[in-house]
Amino acid sequence: MLQPAFSPAADRNKQVILEVLQQVLPACGTALEIASGTGQHLAWFARHLPQWRWQATDAHAPALNSIDARIMQERLSNARTPLLLDVLSPVWLPADTPAFDAIYCANMLHIAPWATCVALMRGAARHLAPGGLLLTYGPYLEDAVPPSPGNLEFDRDLRARNPAWGLRRREDVEQEATRAGLRLVQRFALPANNLLLAWALSS
Repeated sequence: MLQPAFSPAADRNKQVILEVLQQVLPACGTALEIASGTGQHLAWFARHLPQWRWQATDAHAPALNSIDARIMQERLSNARTPLLLDVLSPVWLPADTPAFDAIYCANMLHIAPWATCVALMRGAARHLAPGGLLLTYGPYLEDAVPPSPGNLEFDRDLRARNPAWGLRRREDVEQEATRAGLRLVQRFALPANNLLLAWALSS
């Protein structure tokens, strides 16, 4: 069997993220993960939120085999076969796909062009069920919060690697969310200067 890919960072933060999900999500529902990567988050959440059904996706086809191997290895009956999904595509999923109660995206916005933020917000607004939440996790810059030295150095490193990358201002992300019909409803400060932001459909 294929050995699933492994991310030390995903292993470190999966539990603190889960604890927030347990606070904000209802007892059961369906969840879509964008940019699942190694699949470690989805597998952890699926194991500890067994009444939820989880759909992993990634824009990179090789990642799907690794995610699928993890799902099989951990015998997760509530995790579906991962799907290829590029947030920049105008169509994410078939038109008859039911809306999701949660959409989760971790550590994508700062290692992708700004257009992915715009696309994420618009796509989430299309695919969220009424009362559902878009949950984004990662490092952000905020106008009213002094940036940590680590986040500033991380931002410089990202921009040196690719000028289209870099930590995003929460306020800029919020502006795109508003344009897409979403509003920020909760902000959670998590370890290592990361935030988990919960977005809901505007009423």
